[in-house]
Amino acid sequence: MKKIAHSQKIKTSLLIWIGLGVIALIIYCLILNHDPNFVNFKDKMLQPSFVHPFGTDHLGRDVLTRILLGSIYTVGYSALALVGALLIGVPVGIIAGFIGGKIDRFFMRIADAFLSFPDTIIAIILSGLLGPSIINLLIAVIFVKWVGYARLVRSTVILEKQKDYVMQAKINGLGSYQIMKKHLVPHVIGNVFVLASLDLGKIILLLSALSYIGLGAQPPTPEWGAMLNEAKANFQSNSLLMIFPGIAIITVVLFSNLLGDYLRDKYDVKREV
Repeated sequence: MKKIAHSQKIKTSLLIWIGLGVIALIIYCLILNHDPNFVNFKDKMLQPSFVHPFGTDHLGRDVLTRILLGSIYTVGYSALALVGALLIGVPVGIIAGFIGGKIDRFFMRIADAFLSFPDTIIAIILSGLLGPSIINLLIAVIFVKWVGYARLVRSTVILEKQKDYVMQAKINGLGSYQIMKKHLVPHVIGNVFVLASLDLGKIILLLSALSYIGLGAQPPTPEWGAMLNEAKANFQSNSLLMIFPGIAIITVVLFSNLLGDYLRDKYDVKREV
């Protein structure tokens, strides 16, 4: 019990320090007031300084400002893709698990088809077919990620619907929709939150990787994967242009993993208290 409490304190401290660091960077960037898309060839490829803490890129744009703006694209679009996957996967899992029969077999065969191939392969194929853009990439990621939530929720619902409180609700005349809404959703939401927080980091990596190879955000959009793609031509002369976006990706993925561990401990009903 003491080890668990100590681990929780460490995770909470790391979450707080990462959050404070990001807030400090945002405030500093607001004070400097750089335009992230302003091209200034006179100041291109500058090293880090007080005016440009992360230096400038090959077009003279402030790297720190672009990284902070890029968080809206990378993290924001990843969160949007995660929400889309939840909106599809959770209802499908609840309906398939509760109703069962042909509906269950139909949805699960679709899920099995998606699970036959690695997530990255399916996302690349869909993005390639739809065309290179951030919206098409979001659609591809949603199609890839909804399966995990559907299977998780389905398995939880199958276990819960056998319990006495669900049988009593049926006897009392409660309809299927009301049972799913009032009794089953609260039991699956904890596991879904844990998986979602852990999955956010994976989606960020997937989104950045596909943008890096040109299937996602297109220049001059300051998405972190697209920034890595732009910077690779100047890696020999100024490696920091790739290092800073890489650090941003690693930091956010670490934050999401710590948050996932925290939620997993919080919603672990088997843990002794």
